[in-house]
Amino acid sequence: MTPSANGRRKPPTIHDVAREAGISRGTVSRFLNGGHYVSPAARTAVEAAIKKTGYVVNRHARSLSTGRSDSVAFLLTEPQEKFFEDPNFNVLLRGCTEHLARHDIPLLLMLASAKDDRRRLTRYITSGHVDGVLLVSSHSGDPVAVELRDAGIPLVACGKPLGLGSKVSYVAADDRDGAREMVRYLIAAGRRRIGMITGPLDTPGGTERLAGYREVLDSAGLPYDPALVAEGDYRRAGGEEAARLLLAQAPDMDAVFVASDLMAQGVIFTLQQAGRTVPDDIAVGGFDDSPAATAVSPALTTIRQPWDRISAEMVRMLLTQIAGEDTAAVILPTSLVIRDSA
Repeated sequence: MTPSANGRRKPPTIHDVAREAGISRGTVSRFLNGGHYVSPAARTAVEAAIKKTGYVVNRHARSLSTGRSDSVAFLLTEPQEKFFEDPNFNVLLRGCTEHLARHDIPLLLMLASAKDDRRRLTRYITSGHVDGVLLVSSHSGDPVAVELRDAGIPLVACGKPLGLGSKVSYVAADDRDGAREMVRYLIAAGRRRIGMITGPLDTPGGTERLAGYREVLDSAGLPYDPALVAEGDYRRAGGEEAARLLLAQAPDMDAVFVASDLMAQGVIFTLQQAGRTVPDDIAVGGFDDSPAATAVSPALTTIRQPWDRISAEMVRMLLTQIAGEDTAAVILPTSLVIRDSA
């Protein structure tokens, strides 16, 4: 800090950072506004200068000069109880928060499950209180994505929003290929009566994972049996209910692919309550590789979604949009994680 006329020390400014780093004020400004067109060497110099001078961004002043809020919304259009129950949401929220923190941008959590909540938050967002939105778990027919995009709000969805085509940028795991890998694994293990508990069929994960399941059965010459398929809701209780239905409809089932780890917890509980051993009687495969996969016994064989890469790509794409550039879509590969349930 430098002393002022009254003897107090002034807080360091962007000019102090530029002088300490030995680069132009414009380069420092670009670094502070997202890091676009800043070389690695300049980035390192600015970071060191900020640390040495103790510079802190004056968000209010920057907001007035740039017309930006310097904050981003994490908008979840699911019932609030699912946010607290499903560990995937928390993992994604933590990852997005961490990646935005590297750009000194705070993340605001917004929950909008009811129509009135969505209307109120859409009005808040379009009034300029945030610079962009990370949209999570948008069902088919959910108008939020279209409304925000039509209002010109930078927006990146987690998962491909159904029915919107190229209108909304998104980051997704390869749901269909992950499902194919799991079903191939179960067939290679000698299972032939393989059931499936899908996600909601108005979500991309619900439709894509079911499609992958059906494709592998067809290529293996195994008939698709509707009695072996039940729709779930990504909740543990939904997994329990669907497992009871499958046991009643297809008591000779020898494996089940479950479209989320949380539902798979409920499936394993129901199977054990019914006297079926896992995996000897019925093998169980999940999807996500969330904390729920190792919080059950036996530990769950599952498909890993690369949550850190998903959150990193969502943040990168959103900041690119905020800077005025177009983005499209990123689909990331999944991988099989073998544990004890299959």
